[in-house]
Amino acid sequence: MNFNGKNVLITGARGNLGRAVAQAFAQAGARVVLLDRHAAPLPEAGNGHVALQTDLLDAAQLGQAVQQAIQACGRIDVVCNLAGGFAMGPAVHETDAAAWDHLFDMNVRTVLNLVRVVVPHMLEAGRGSIVNVGANSAARGLAQMGAYCASKDALARVTESMSAELRDRGIRVNAVLPSILDTPENRQAMPDAEHARWVGLDALADVILFLASDAARAVQGALVPVVNRA
Repeated sequence: MNFNGKNVLITGARGNLGRAVAQAFAQAGARVVLLDRHAAPLPEAGNGHVALQTDLLDAAQLGQAVQQAIQACGRIDVVCNLAGGFAMGPAVHETDAAAWDHLFDMNVRTVLNLVRVVVPHMLEAGRGSIVNVGANSAARGLAQMGAYCASKDALARVTESMSAELRDRGIRVNAVLPSILDTPENRQAMPDAEHARWVGLDALADVILFLASDAARAVQGALVPVVNRA
């Protein structure tokens, strides 16, 4: 997968997955644009990378950040929507409105705010690839995870709708659906779990790169499960 000459915008770039994906794209020759509320470290590989601090829930601020990115790079070829949130809680009937709003903000509204700004530029270019991060658990509702499952399921439907709208205009939209990610935080929270069956960050990054690459040029509106590495 060769991304030489490609510009890749990554949200949630300071997180575990964001850093892994940024490094993978950089090693594949891409110039990466890192978006996060906090300063994100630039990849060790490659050069010309850009890190911008912005609030994905502030549409005006995000618009300015994307404009900066386009001015610096000329265009955006790939968008990876990695920002999101997870939370368990009480039963659905006991979950307050703030909890529902929080997870829909993190998992859906961040994506909607970004694509409103980026897709018009991709349409002008006549090409582009967008990869969203859903969740394998959102294939069904789970106890104490109603708001999370619903928000990630909504993101899956957004992915499919965008693909149906944009595929004939040169823009591919797909999503990965990982199970539990192998991160330090998850290991600390679940020390007795079978960690070998979790999804490695490098493995998930490989799938994201594939979906963003020309090798996946015939893949449209896919929701790709990434469930374990055992």
